[in-house]
Amino acid sequence: MDHAQTLLLNQGFEPIKVISWQRAITLLFLGKVEVLEEYGRDIRSVNIIIKVPAVVRLLRAFRRHARPVKFSRVNIYARDNYKCQYCGKKASISELTYDHVVPRSQGGTTEWTNIVTCCYLCNRKKGGRTPREAGMALLGHPTQPNWVPAVAIRISLRSIPDAWRDYLYWTGELEGADHDPA
Repeated sequence: MDHAQTLLLNQGFEPIKVISWQRAITLLFLGKVEVLEEYGRDIRSVNIIIKVPAVVRLLRAFRRHARPVKFSRVNIYARDNYKCQYCGKKASISELTYDHVVPRSQGGTTEWTNIVTCCYLCNRKKGGRTPREAGMALLGHPTQPNWVPAVAIRISLRSIPDAWRDYLYWTGELEGADHDPA
């Protein structure tokens, strides 16, 4: 199928994530979403014909903060604003790693309060030492966040379905797009 993905919005019409059209239909039949935009293609069963959903919106709010924030590399980077906690350099995910403030070789644990975002240069400089032993200072002390990091949906401008355009927020102009801003 040409358009195999559906944009999922929260109650406030903000993009949450991209899901499969099959998941969107499941959510529709469970009464959890409403369809805002459709593709031109039909899905046929013995009893019904339905258009493939392009954009759906959740009908009820869900509480993301009810559970603790998942400990993950990406959430560590988001907590630290994608910035090395030693030199302050902001970098892309491919240029970052994480560091045990108290090294595992010295009894340090892999948990929120002992892990920070770090660039590769500072990680090599610090080595298996504490920041004090390496003569380095932390910009901030690591803590466990009680919020979910912002959701970022990365999509190529060339592959965005027209049905999504009114629901996505842009930080720049839509280059080369046949989209009238008026």
